[in-house]
Amino acid sequence: MSIRFSKFEFDPLEKRLFKGRQEIPLPPKLLDLLDLFLQNQNRLLTREQITSILWPDTFVDDHALSVLVAELRKILGDTPKESRFIETRPRRGYRFLNTQQMTRNSPYASIETPETHYATSGDVNIAYQVVGTGPIDIVFVMGWVSHLEYFWREPHFAKFLQRLSSFSRLILFDKRGTGLSDRVPLHELPTLEQRMEDLRAVMQAVGSERAVLFGVSEGGPMATLFSATYPDKTLGLIMFGSYARRLRDHDYPWGPTKEERDRSIEEMGHQWGGPFGIEERAPTLASDPEFRSWWATYLRMGASPGSAVALTRMNADIDVRPILPGVRVPTLVLHRKDDRCLLLAEGKYLADRIPNARFVMLSGADHLPFVGDQESVLHPIEAFLGSLKKVPEMELALVTLLCVESSHPVSDLPDGSAILDRFRARQLGNSQGTLYAAFDGPARAVQCAEALLESASKLGWQMRSGLHTGECEIPDPGPLGATTLDFAARLMELTHIRAISVSRVVRDLVAGSGLVFQESTRIKITQHGRRMPVFELTKHPE
Repeated sequence: MSIRFSKFEFDPLEKRLFKGRQEIPLPPKLLDLLDLFLQNQNRLLTREQITSILWPDTFVDDHALSVLVAELRKILGDTPKESRFIETRPRRGYRFLNTQQMTRNSPYASIETPETHYATSGDVNIAYQVVGTGPIDIVFVMGWVSHLEYFWREPHFAKFLQRLSSFSRLILFDKRGTGLSDRVPLHELPTLEQRMEDLRAVMQAVGSERAVLFGVSEGGPMATLFSATYPDKTLGLIMFGSYARRLRDHDYPWGPTKEERDRSIEEMGHQWGGPFGIEERAPTLASDPEFRSWWATYLRMGASPGSAVALTRMNADIDVRPILPGVRVPTLVLHRKDDRCLLLAEGKYLADRIPNARFVMLSGADHLPFVGDQESVLHPIEAFLGSLKKVPEMELALVTLLCVESSHPVSDLPDGSAILDRFRARQLGNSQGTLYAAFDGPARAVQCAEALLESASKLGWQMRSGLHTGECEIPDPGPLGATTLDFAARLMELTHIRAISVSRVVRDLVAGSGLVFQESTRIKITQHGRRMPVFELTKHPE
């Protein structure tokens, strides 16, 4: 497939420009710029959009971009005064005029794209789209990297999303650091907890009080954590080709080893820009030139090479196994029998450990839900939604409990209240130097404990903390949360002064936050006759 405009022909897969039969050699930045213009014909692109999409990890000032545009114009025989191709919008950006001829089934062909909006999550802008007007909201959580507008450039993907929106109000979004959402530094890529915050922000922006979460691959663990943490906002949970833990463990024999994952990440860094991983993710279409071209462009637009590698390393630390029994919303787990990315047993593992989950094994080997037999995926989803008309309110939710023991009442800390408010702590008790607080995010709970400890240390106070994540009653822990609260309190009692100890559940759920823990050989806690590993905080983000 090639794109012809005037006397020129551009190959988007190989990134080569021809004039007649003669190839015009261009440096990579000019090829990237031309490719972006051709993908967005007749659409105004601001300078900020161009630089953030093409060179997110490189500083490119306005003058440098102007020089690149001028060079491209010269090569195409264009001028600012007589724009055949590149039109300048003063103080706004550039627009590539629609003069190219495209094949009918080109991945760049005109497919109506829903309007993209933005929700604010903290100081980050999250891109989202809403399609359809059905009676139930579905939030589609794509795995790995995504790009909202490139969803609709691929006919199979567009058809899949249109079918979903025919029986729901479909909500799509790009997680921070990917696609059309704000790019963030590599060390600030989103944790599961931050992704939950972004999802909450999008739901609030579209007025969705309760939705079905549809997590694909890596989107599954985040959707699972959200469902357990916010059952009052979750009508149901759907997972397709997903997993509970990414790396192999002694009791989880299906994932890759760390060595295998490192080799895969190294290959990714070298091959990013092309159709990386297409044979495993979409074997049905892996040899289709147009799909390969779309997939390669989709990945490039979704994330930079550095972001893709950093996200993959972070995802390798995901482990939501301990919270699976705490998912109380209706759950549907879909998995293709011969999935080459994630084994069928990983889908069964999820369904076996989530109470009353329904497992559906599908035929085929494609990891992407929109490749292969779509109807076998969509039919059970539509039937599942039809069963959700009367779902009782949830009484249990996943909560992280913090127990703090201090030589002075925490309420006497000059900035104590401000710290608790900043991390959204819900105080359960604060007397005689002991504080009990609940959080809807484990990373925030640990960071709150760290901030309290730092403040107390400046005054010469003695303080120690213990944290554990588990099921509790809504809105307060109550009797059913006693086990979680007792475990956190026992951790606190065995922790050294000026130290913070957490359970393994907390450690596993804060992957990617920059918090570093070391397993304690000194603290020994047993639960149900079994020794439970305990971890001590050794490093926090700078």
